[in-house]
Amino acid sequence: MKPLRWTSHALAALADRDIDRAEVDQTLAAPELLVVTPPRRAVLMRRYFDVRLESQMLLRVVVEEAPDERVVITVYKTSRIAKYLERTMP
Repeated sequence: MKPLRWTSHALAALADRDIDRAEVDQTLAAPELLVVTPPRRAVLMRRYFDVRLESQMLLRVVVEEAPDERVVITVYKTSRIAKYLERTMP
C-alpha cells in the first residue's frame, strides 16, 4: 500500500467542516463507493451517522493517485446523499 499524504487544505477541511479524522480513515480503508475521475483522482464515499449533527451524512474524500503515494486533496460531508449516490449507482 502506498503511503498517504494529506494536503494542508485537506487537514484544514477536517477542522473547518467538523469532520472526525477516524471517519475519513474508515472511508479510505473501506469506501462504500469509489468514483474515478480522470486523470488520477478518485472520490471515495461512505455513509455514516454524524453524532454532532444527529443525522446520516455522506463523507466524500478526494484522493489523487501519484506513482509513489496517495494524496488526500480534500474532504467534505453532505446530507444530500441521494444527489451523489443516484448519479453513480446503476
